[in-house]
Amino acid sequence: MAKNAYSKSVTDKMEKSVNHLRDELKKLRTGRPSASLFADMMVDYYGAPTPVSQTSTVTVGEDRSVSITPWDKSLLEKIEKTINSSNLGLHAINDGVVVRVNFPAPTVEDRKKWVKIAKDMLEDTKVSLRNIRRDELKLVKEDKDNGDLPEDDAKKVEDEIQNILKDHEKKVDEIFAKKEKEIMES
Repeated sequence: MAKNAYSKSVTDKMEKSVNHLRDELKKLRTGRPSASLFADMMVDYYGAPTPVSQTSTVTVGEDRSVSITPWDKSLLEKIEKTINSSNLGLHAINDGVVVRVNFPAPTVEDRKKWVKIAKDMLEDTKVSLRNIRRDELKLVKEDKDNGDLPEDDAKKVEDEIQNILKDHEKKVDEIFAKKEKEIMES
C-alpha cells in the first residue's frame, strides 16, 4: 500500500466518526426547540415506518414550541403518540389540525444531564478514533514485516497517523465545547 493511502484511509474513517458525533449531537435536546429532534422519530405511514419529518411540515416557533403539520391528517394521533412515548420528555398536543410541542425551560439539572450525555458521546467517538488508529497501525506493521513498506516509511506513516488522530480529537473536542455552550446557554 502506498504511504499516502494509509493517511487517506485513516482520514476517511475518522471523518465518518466525527460526522456521526455531529449527527448524534444534533438529536440531543438542548433547551431550544429544534426540528432535528423529530428527524429520527418514526411514525407508521401506510405500513412503513417513516420519519415524522418526511410526513409533515415541522415549524419552530418563537415561543419555545414546534408545530408539526402532517400532510395526511390521519397521522395526527400517530405523531402525537410517537412524541409522547419518546424518551425526550416532551408533551405533544393534537388540536385536530397540527401537533404542538411546547419546550419547557430546562432546569439546571436537565442541562447538566444533557452535557453528561454529550460528554459520553464524545468519549465514545474518541475511543472509535483510537480504534481506527490501532487498526491502521496494525496494517502498517504487517506491511513492514512483509517487506511491502520500508522501515523508514513505516515510521513516517505511523507518525502521520498519530498526527491525524490528534487533529480529529481536537476537532471533536471543539464540537463538544460548542454543544456544551449551546446546552448551558439555551
